[in-house]
Amino acid sequence: MSARTATHRTLRSAAATAVVAAVAGTVLMPLSAYAAPAAENLHALTITMGAPAPSGPLTRGGATETFELTVANPADKPSSFHPWMLLEGAGASPLQQSDVVFKVEGVTAPATESFIGHQDGEWQGMFHPAGKPTGEGFEIPAGAKMTWKVTLGLGKSYPTTNGDFTLTATSYSGEVADGHTASLTFKTDPSVKKGKLETSFKNAGDCKGVPALQCREMDLSYRLTGDGEFGTALRTSLGVNFGSNVKVPNLQLEMLVDGKWQGVNTSDPYNFDLPTIPKGFSAAAGERVVHLRTSLGPNTDFKKATDITLQAGIGLAEGNTYEFAGAETKFQLAPATATTSPAPTPSKSATTQPSTSPSPSASASASASATAVVANSNTKATGATGSLAHTGADSNTGLYSGLAAVLVALGGGAAWLGAHRRRAVRG
Repeated sequence: MSARTATHRTLRSAAATAVVAAVAGTVLMPLSAYAAPAAENLHALTITMGAPAPSGPLTRGGATETFELTVANPADKPSSFHPWMLLEGAGASPLQQSDVVFKVEGVTAPATESFIGHQDGEWQGMFHPAGKPTGEGFEIPAGAKMTWKVTLGLGKSYPTTNGDFTLTATSYSGEVADGHTASLTFKTDPSVKKGKLETSFKNAGDCKGVPALQCREMDLSYRLTGDGEFGTALRTSLGVNFGSNVKVPNLQLEMLVDGKWQGVNTSDPYNFDLPTIPKGFSAAAGERVVHLRTSLGPNTDFKKATDITLQAGIGLAEGNTYEFAGAETKFQLAPATATTSPAPTPSKSATTQPSTSPSPSASASASASATAVVANSNTKATGATGSLAHTGADSNTGLYSGLAAVLVALGGGAAWLGAHRRRAVRG
């Protein structure tokens, strides 16, 4: 079964789930507020998509193409239709709202309003009856059909890492019959060899000159495969799971900058932020390596060696900031003994950048240099567990599983959010 088919079938079970949450002060309504009544949700609709015109590849900032989207209801009862259009397989970079031009107009359907949103970082095209709430669907009578004109194009900012894509039309409330969704493949010009951002932890081990387990060093590497470059800076967040609950873990995390260890910025004992990678990161830049080390400070509540999980999540630094890549490493840390210095001196090998690794950028160095060493000695964690959720290192694993269809107004636009992989609340 294809990932897309699994996605559509997942919607069936998700449609029964009510979700209430708060994001940036905006309340997410229960899914039942958007789903059609069960008696009318017949799973009988069929969708067809006409050929785009004019034909030919899309160019960044160039002409748009239009096609007709028709939804038929062959059943003997009326059915609601909650449109959902998924743009899939574009490339390494998540898409911002300005990257794709999207507009929907009713032909034999009521006046229509459309917008672009995201769920699990993926681009989503949404539309609904004009003047109605964003979650309200269209009512298609028994034996009738409705047609819309859809306009699609590439914005000037469409990432150079991204290329051809598939656009699939379905319903987020499960009103479309199995096998009766529709898809179109859009080519882009210039043609792009699509890749992905690969990240991993490497060379984890004890700091030299320090007793075993009392200080651990590791490298976090980044490599982009395929063509193009990221047009937005990349942000890396590091989440920590201590394996057990303590009030003052006092984890110290540092990174090597110009041969000196600098503290990594944090607002709580469970989350750290590395300096951003400036926009323009590409395959031509080769492997980028950040050298890290971690230890437990002198005021830690840990009395013996404990399991530590360090999880990196990478996303765009602005706009669609969903973490689309990541890596994880597990190790043990022990508190320093009375005869051991709590701040180990880096070994010669640790303070030297590998010859294959580019030096940190000037902006990264400046940012790291301005950060004080993290002690957290007086910080108390209020979270119950400090546990981590999967950040999405494998973008194909459960991308839409457990999806709850929820619409959120963000400023002047609207964003589509589902029940997605999120790092559990810590602190």
